[in-house]
Amino acid sequence: MRRLARVLAMVMVGLPALAQTPNTRLIIRAQRQEVNIRTGIITVTGNVKLDYPARQIQATAAEAQYFTRERKIVLRGDVQVNQLGNTIKAETITYLIEEGQFTATPKANQQVESVYILDDPDAANTPLAATTPVEQVKPRFKQLVSPPVDIKTE
Repeated sequence: MRRLARVLAMVMVGLPALAQTPNTRLIIRAQRQEVNIRTGIITVTGNVKLDYPARQIQATAAEAQYFTRERKIVLRGDVQVNQLGNTIKAETITYLIEEGQFTATPKANQQVESVYILDDPDAANTPLAATTPVEQVKPRFKQLVSPPVDIKTE
């Protein structure tokens, strides 16, 4: 446990901007975490939960890598990212911290799903489409104009 604390302390020394302000913390929880001090890469696997309060980002994934030198986070495996009510679901999502940019890629033959909360002040003033109540489910048939004719076949 002491060794892990020393490794994490060494990583944090290499990341002074992140260590100085509590607002810029990147919180990562997972079943397994590895830190490579030479490369500056933190790899986490198993039920990954990421919280980046400075950017109001929460994410879940099967695994993630944080590239400290490039300031990049790569999430893989059933990824879901939430930011200010907006969501992205994909197989892989890369987040470039400096640019504030997400790049998402789906599984083969699937699509990325995004839900965005739009600021549309005119939408509040636009009435919703009126719905007409259904009065009769069955179609009405035409009324007979003449009495039925008995057709005899020979």
